[in-house]
Amino acid sequence: MEQTLRERPKKAFDVNESRSRCRKMRRRILDLSQRVSALHIAPAFSCLEIVDTIYFGLMHRLGDGSSPDTFLMSKGHGAMAQYVVLEQLGVLSSAELDSYCQKGSHLGAHPDYGLPGIEASTGSLGHGLPMALGMCLANREAKSTANLYVVLSDGELMEGSTWEAVLAARNLGICNLVVFVDYNGFVSATPIQSRHPHIHPVEEKFRAFGWDAVSVNGHDQREIFKAVSTWDSATPLVVVAKTVKGKGVSYMENQGIWHYRSPSLSEYQQAIREIEAAG
Repeated sequence: MEQTLRERPKKAFDVNESRSRCRKMRRRILDLSQRVSALHIAPAFSCLEIVDTIYFGLMHRLGDGSSPDTFLMSKGHGAMAQYVVLEQLGVLSSAELDSYCQKGSHLGAHPDYGLPGIEASTGSLGHGLPMALGMCLANREAKSTANLYVVLSDGELMEGSTWEAVLAARNLGICNLVVFVDYNGFVSATPIQSRHPHIHPVEEKFRAFGWDAVSVNGHDQREIFKAVSTWDSATPLVVVAKTVKGKGVSYMENQGIWHYRSPSLSEYQQAIREIEAAG
């Protein structure tokens, strides 16, 4: 029987290194915030541990460092989290990232297909998971056992296209698909509890459509890694990651105003102090 990538041996995932990287990447995003008038800091901070664990712990790596696996940031407004991870991997250069949202730069607020390391243009909510299903079907036709990882925002659970894809996945026999829901409790600047309280329980809704489902602390890399490393890949998996919008900076945490905003110099300095103190 052909092995899936999930059954192949992987290098150990160093949680302490991941924590150190995430502190470094939070500071990098804050530094970039002083170059532009506004950027999505809080949405990036809520999913940073998820994205780091996917790239450094879960995605299979070949000898040259490339991966047959695919990552889609369906939550396009979380692009900063993907950009800084791609910089850590050497896929994006520091000069490219420094040019973020500058005149003539190819790095915008949302990821665009064709840029280094970007496999799909996203930002309009609800598009990533349907595209992922198509990629999974293409992998099956090509007899590829590659895995596909998708990060959804909790706001995308309000999109019909997302639930159509959830329903279709098992009916199409999709496997080798892992979806992370970055559940920070906000839709843009509005709490989900006031916008769409009956979305709960998320895990049970996915299970009703035939998915495996698990809930984790989305800022605990060990929990994130364990949830997926014990998955058998025979059915699609959703990991509902409970996160904090603006995680790591006290005045940003769970404050909707920081969905799209750059800090003042004094706010930036406070944020840097808090991140360094947490290390």
